[in-house]
Amino acid sequence: MLTRLKVSGFKNLVDVDVRFGAFTCVAGANGTGKSNLFDAIRFLGALADGPLIKAALSVRDKGGRTGDVRSLFHQVGDRYADEMSFEAEMIVPSEGIDDLGQKAKASITFLRYTVKLAYRADDSLQSPGSLEILKEELVHINLGDAAKHLIFPHKKNWRQSAVKGQRRAPYFISTKGEGAERIIKLHKDGGSSGRPLPRLAVNLPRTVLSATNAAESPTALLARREMQSWRLLQLEPSSLRQPDEFTAPKKLGTDGSHLAATLYHLSRSQMREKPEESDSEAAPIYAQVVNRLADLIEDVDKVWIDRDDRRELLTLMVKSRDGTSYPARALSDGTMRFLALAVLELDPEVEGLICLEEPENGIHPERIPKILELLKDIATDVEEPIGLDNPLRQVIVNTHSPAVVGQVEDNSLLVAELKETVRESQRFKRVCFSCLPDTWRQTDSEKTSIVSKGKLMAYLNPVSPKQPELDGEELATQESQSNGGDRTTRQQSKRKPQRKPRRVVDREDLQLLIPGLAPHLLE
Repeated sequence: MLTRLKVSGFKNLVDVDVRFGAFTCVAGANGTGKSNLFDAIRFLGALADGPLIKAALSVRDKGGRTGDVRSLFHQVGDRYADEMSFEAEMIVPSEGIDDLGQKAKASITFLRYTVKLAYRADDSLQSPGSLEILKEELVHINLGDAAKHLIFPHKKNWRQSAVKGQRRAPYFISTKGEGAERIIKLHKDGGSSGRPLPRLAVNLPRTVLSATNAAESPTALLARREMQSWRLLQLEPSSLRQPDEFTAPKKLGTDGSHLAATLYHLSRSQMREKPEESDSEAAPIYAQVVNRLADLIEDVDKVWIDRDDRRELLTLMVKSRDGTSYPARALSDGTMRFLALAVLELDPEVEGLICLEEPENGIHPERIPKILELLKDIATDVEEPIGLDNPLRQVIVNTHSPAVVGQVEDNSLLVAELKETVRESQRFKRVCFSCLPDTWRQTDSEKTSIVSKGKLMAYLNPVSPKQPELDGEELATQESQSNGGDRTTRQQSKRKPQRKPRRVVDREDLQLLIPGLAPHLLE
């Protein structure tokens, strides 16, 4: 669980310091950089998973393309930042498995990971350049300080179930020296009793964290596993509708693939727990999915997976109350996205951080409260201890929809704003993530940015107020002024004035019913 993230020098993220709870909604207009926050989270996850260059190339640039390492760095005009840095505070799983199937147990589960990177140019035309690690650290946060760091509202029994263990030595990973002599050390969980493993930083092709295993440093491995679990869901309708082969993975893909195989696997797991039930379509999970889907489609009666033994295919099916059965390919995009999230919530093996862009896509505005409720239920319940029925999961969504902003809890909302900054005689705009007044983030420090009520009201009421229509004389006057009053303009002034079509918001019988649209704004 990512509880705090500091980023500087990455795209338009400069001196960003954001705290997260179990569920967070980041709202902002297009182009503010709210998606860059997701890119930073994904980049950190990729750094924990593989080579530096692969992690860099996995991040999209402004045009949605990949391939330019330099584009990751903050840019003002033609100048790029020399470095970018990340600092993440996180709660990691207490147990896990490494790449060789060996078990690992964390000595402490509340950690802070820091990495600083620099761009290294390459004269070769075939190379996009590379990254050099300037600093890499992994330290623990004492249990006694956990309450000071976890400032979002939660119950003590939840914190005690999530944050546990102890350690005296400060470092799991440390950096010493400068330049060509810079050394990054991996410290064993035994602390001072274990000799650290030094690595020369200048030519490291990947982070030290990404190469950890259960034998050398189990706690660092579990930090790696936590960061690897940070993923961005980009649910594609074509992937969601696709039938699965019997041998397909039993975990929902980031694009929504393997939905049928995942749901079938969960149903079979339930049937093994209840051998007295012989009909796999009677598995309780199907009824749970139906109950969720009923929030979106009122006439849904049944959901199940059709097993085709001849073709060895699994197909998701939905039956309406009139008895008509529909395969996944016949369902709407919004229904398929909702189904995928419902299955995700019911999968106890899904842990870590889930990022989702624009959850309102394909959903009728009336149903937005239901999908927000589902997303919040996917996240861990901070009122109850962590367990099989309450896995350590976290959800962060972004949106530009006023309908979503108006429905989320005020404690969960962050507003992405562009603010002008001057540094080293350079003027540029950076993204700032502001909270609402009188919410838990405001208690963090005096530096916490607070969104103004005026900006928030403008966001919640994006429809421009009624504008008076121009009569023929006013229209002619304006045209004459704009064109210098020449003969052509005088001829144009004789044209019949064009009336703008009446918008829905212009109807007098509706204006008083639209929240926030005061009558004096329409005069």
